[in-house]
Amino acid sequence: MSSSVFSAPMSTIGVPAEIKSDELRVALTPDGVKELVTQGLEVLIQEGAGSGVGIENDAFAAAGAKIVSREEAWAAHLVVKVKEPQEEEFQFLREDMLLFTYLHLAAYPKVAEALLNARTTGLGYETVQLETGSLPLLAPMSEIAGRLAAQVGAHLLERPQGGRGILMGGCTGVRPARVIVLGAGTVGWNAARLASGMDAEVMLLDRSPERLRNLEADRKGRLMSVVSSRGLLERLIPTADLLIGAVLSPGDRAPTLVDKEMVKQMKPNSVIVDVAIDQGGCVETSVETTHTNPTVEIHGIQHYAVGNMPGAVPFTSTEALVSVTLPYILGIAGRGLEAAVTERPELLSGLNTIRGSICHPGVAKALGISPRHPMACLS
Repeated sequence: MSSSVFSAPMSTIGVPAEIKSDELRVALTPDGVKELVTQGLEVLIQEGAGSGVGIENDAFAAAGAKIVSREEAWAAHLVVKVKEPQEEEFQFLREDMLLFTYLHLAAYPKVAEALLNARTTGLGYETVQLETGSLPLLAPMSEIAGRLAAQVGAHLLERPQGGRGILMGGCTGVRPARVIVLGAGTVGWNAARLASGMDAEVMLLDRSPERLRNLEADRKGRLMSVVSSRGLLERLIPTADLLIGAVLSPGDRAPTLVDKEMVKQMKPNSVIVDVAIDQGGCVETSVETTHTNPTVEIHGIQHYAVGNMPGAVPFTSTEALVSVTLPYILGIAGRGLEAAVTERPELLSGLNTIRGSICHPGVAKALGISPRHPMACLS
């Protein structure tokens, strides 16, 4: 991508249909299209891109979008997606485009290699980070994934699903399920809240006493917050009926907190939901699964590690995603990348690849590549 493309507005925005397994979300809604078209931008929606959430081509066209082929959608200056490009889409990557989507390159090194080889500018939703440390474009999906983790875990504990046959909230005279949640970020807090709302016994673990202290005011039900340590994990994990992994290191691989020896100590037919799988997973035995085949049994434990959990509720997820990405899409397309990062400096941390270089330190660490500063890549 030439420096003139970085500095110039991007007149066309392409939205390809998602092709990842069981991915039904779409990167724009008709309301989002109308907002962009009103600003003089051309939006190219691949035919059928919204069918998974019940948005037909006519609805996009009525909002001002052009309904196009896959090739035409990928030919836009700014390509907006939900998930990382799949191998059959690598052919569309090129230098004179900006790809704005969830990338999770630490977990998908082949995608990183394809972006680097094509010299594509890759802007990852999941690494856009405010000065406060919050991740505004990841937060809504983390909230949904956390709530789904408790919901899915409760279902998998049922005996017909291969679980221990335990009701999350128990009943009069019978103890509830014990749920251990690793990480008190957005995913973990939402998982813990929903599980405690089901009357489960919940232990929320995090290494930050300050984070746990900040959550204390909203703690309800059988929810306990505990400062995490290796020894504590070794003692607690064998007592869990449901273990939810919810740790995150922005851009980098998730740390492995639960090794296979800990998994072997868990009660037979208990359940692990590893939400961190899209960053490599925080449980050593986790392997990525799909909504079609969501679980695998390893050492007698049900493992659920779907890489696109919010895709299970595509209507909710699409609406939530577009509500936070649209202002950034409008700023990048309408003003150009250089102006956009000046106006919204958090976009600098979103830049993962530029001109064949990795420019996010966490991603670079995970891939074993030396990073370049994003401003150096842009100049």
